[in-house]
Amino acid sequence: GRLEEMGIKLAGIQGTELPKADAKLSLIYAGDHGVTAEGVSASPPFVTAIMVKAFCAGKAGINVLAGITGAQVKVIDVGVATPYEEPAGLIVRRIRKGTGNIRVEEAMTREEALLAVAAGIETTVNAIAETGANIIGIGEMGIGNTTSAAALTAVFTHRDPATVTGGGTGIGDASVKRKIKIIKEAIELHQPDTADPIGVISKIGGLEIAAMCGAMLAAAAGDALVLIDGFISGAGALCAFAMAPVVRERMVLSHLSAERGHRAMAAKLELKPLLDLGLRLGEGTGAAMAMPLIEAGAALLSGMGTLEEELVKLQDPS
Repeated sequence: GRLEEMGIKLAGIQGTELPKADAKLSLIYAGDHGVTAEGVSASPPFVTAIMVKAFCAGKAGINVLAGITGAQVKVIDVGVATPYEEPAGLIVRRIRKGTGNIRVEEAMTREEALLAVAAGIETTVNAIAETGANIIGIGEMGIGNTTSAAALTAVFTHRDPATVTGGGTGIGDASVKRKIKIIKEAIELHQPDTADPIGVISKIGGLEIAAMCGAMLAAAAGDALVLIDGFISGAGALCAFAMAPVVRERMVLSHLSAERGHRAMAAKLELKPLLDLGLRLGEGTGAAMAMPLIEAGAALLSGMGTLEEELVKLQDPS
């Protein structure tokens, strides 16, 4: 079943018949979104900074779940807009203080998009070198980021924004309709071209989404299994897949999010989610919950004997 599939996938990545899943890591990228000025989120933008501090203090959902699974957590600020006292342990790679409002301007310059992707690559390479991670969950924090994620999903899957846009932090039906309208206006204004993934990111993406894209590319190149989290993490996966389709071979979709567009992402990536729990927290929590399943698959493949081995013993008691 799926456990065997996970064990085999990890074995292929590691190039061994005895795969290991003993070094688990959660990378959380944070950045703000100018489109929050349009009222697309139920939470104010300063919540991003509050949550970054909570992650570093070990008090958020990801910290609890990572503690259960034995994963280390690293938090990277690539674009938080609200000034805050940077806590110990925070990795700061801030490209700019939040993106532009995609309804009226590009999210960031092309250079900033490249810098954000590079920040994801660099921090992941460093984290692998430090921890020896072989399973890496990629998560995020950024108020307003479901809007950018839905825009990216609509573009990369060639679907109507209305079919991939949900309520995010819990906005009502009227606000969802406005959110869809804003995404349509942004796509019409910027005309993103899927043949130019960096261009798509710079026009309608997010700094943390770009960084997650880079993190996934680096993790795959570093022989780690990439655990995609939810809808926003999935947007990063779509960007990475558009740049280098081969990364999909090292990706696992940890769960199916409650966000409307997640099924479209899964279909585009041709990945089947391990879990379906109606999660919508983000932070890499779904990826953390899937880690024990990957570990179980690896343990079964590495530790179980085979019927053939037992038959040999019966035939040759010596």
